[in-house]
Amino acid sequence: MTIAENAAESKRNSMVVPNANDEVLQDPQRGPEETSSSSTEDNPLLMTDRKNSSVKIDMSITKSRKTDKEEDNQSSMIALRKDVDDRNAIVPPDGGLRAWMIMIGSFVINGVLFSVINTYSLIYLELQKSLLESGETAASSKAALVGSLTIGTTFFLSPISGILTDKIGIQMTTFLGGALASSGMLLSSLFSSQVSLLYLTYGVMYGLGASLAYTPSLAILGHYFKRYLGLVNGIVTAGSSVFTTLMPYLMQAILRRFGLDGTLRFLAMLTAIVMACAILFKPIPLTPVSQEQLKSKSNFKTCLKQVINVSIWRKKRYVVWASSIPLALFGYFVPYVHIGKFVETVFKDSDGKLPIMCIGITSGIGRLLFGYIADLPKVNRILLQQISFLSIGALTMLLPVTRSFILLLLISLAMGLFDGCFISLLGPIAFDICGREGATQAIGFLLGMCSVPLTVGPPIAGLLYDHTGSYDIPFFLAGIPPIVGALTMFLIKFVKDEEQTISSGTEDKACQNGR
Repeated sequence: MTIAENAAESKRNSMVVPNANDEVLQDPQRGPEETSSSSTEDNPLLMTDRKNSSVKIDMSITKSRKTDKEEDNQSSMIALRKDVDDRNAIVPPDGGLRAWMIMIGSFVINGVLFSVINTYSLIYLELQKSLLESGETAASSKAALVGSLTIGTTFFLSPISGILTDKIGIQMTTFLGGALASSGMLLSSLFSSQVSLLYLTYGVMYGLGASLAYTPSLAILGHYFKRYLGLVNGIVTAGSSVFTTLMPYLMQAILRRFGLDGTLRFLAMLTAIVMACAILFKPIPLTPVSQEQLKSKSNFKTCLKQVINVSIWRKKRYVVWASSIPLALFGYFVPYVHIGKFVETVFKDSDGKLPIMCIGITSGIGRLLFGYIADLPKVNRILLQQISFLSIGALTMLLPVTRSFILLLLISLAMGLFDGCFISLLGPIAFDICGREGATQAIGFLLGMCSVPLTVGPPIAGLLYDHTGSYDIPFFLAGIPPIVGALTMFLIKFVKDEEQTISSGTEDKACQNGR
């Protein structure tokens, strides 16, 4: 063997050639086993096969470390995505020509629809007289049922209004509601002597139309107002008080000149204004994120999830709030229905319409006043609503022990103020808890749940009066549900929704209005 061959052989013996996948550099002065062993000891991720000197990586350790890291960063990643979504969200303009025109349109819709419902007593008297002349038996109860169906249908079908709004839009739903209500009233003028048909035309058709138009008229406000949402809701809901104050005088004049049929045709034309107001209701487009969420909803397998926004029922605060309000309403409207009869029984020489008028006037003032207060920084909107329920409950309990008509009027004025507070905050709280995408169905389902206590409470009080001959027990018992409902709402402070658990120490945005 030559000297060159000996040198090459010596060089090959002093080096270890690693596998192609090996990136470990070895000391030429060490042997293969020594180098491999040293590498394994230095790095626990490397396991050496002594036979072929190849290096293997223990991936289980790597995976566990990666999983731990993901778990540590999960909360921050969710918070980051939420922060990005918040930055991408479109902020309501809180003003501008279209925004104020929408507020006026909602004001008119609320005024027209509920002034017709609230002044049904005038239609009731004419309808009762007409039924008696035509030989109908039980004319009073049949005529009363028409009005009861109207108010019951308006609230009971509100969930359908919320679902339909999410499907075909605020503008189209409002227009459809105005068309149904106007058509129902026009058909009523053609069948005013057939009470069975009035149940369908005046009771169901008008009630359904009012329901379809009323819920979107509140939902659209959250698309254009945020900072002044409470005040704007107060102005809009005050429309029913303003129109209800003026409507009786107008209807009495029309009834004297044109009779029942002519009055119903006038109400049909008046209700048609709702369709004109609906043209203004063009909502601000949703963000891309929201559109993707709505698109994913349409891919749900079940029909129920396709039409119902189930996300609002996952919000514990909404569930508590939406359960507390119907509970409070079991006695809430008892004084409004029976206070006239109470005045006739206790204060025989006094005008029974005055307490109702006082409630109506201060209710409009309360909607404006508390709507403004609700927009002030750091004001707790839910607490305001609790105060209104507690106050109305206590004032209702004071009615049986009141022996002065002046004091009764003062109680009525106070009840109207707190009634305005309760009504004006329904929309803003729904937006606070459920957001813009969920508020429409949140309002709709809430009003639907309220239809039962609104219908059941006053008749129960009437039955108690029939058995006792006094309003002491009915009014005292009627004051309990509003107080219980207000106390139940304290649970909202102790429940947390999923998005609230992302970061600790954040304030409850649904309970507190901040800027």
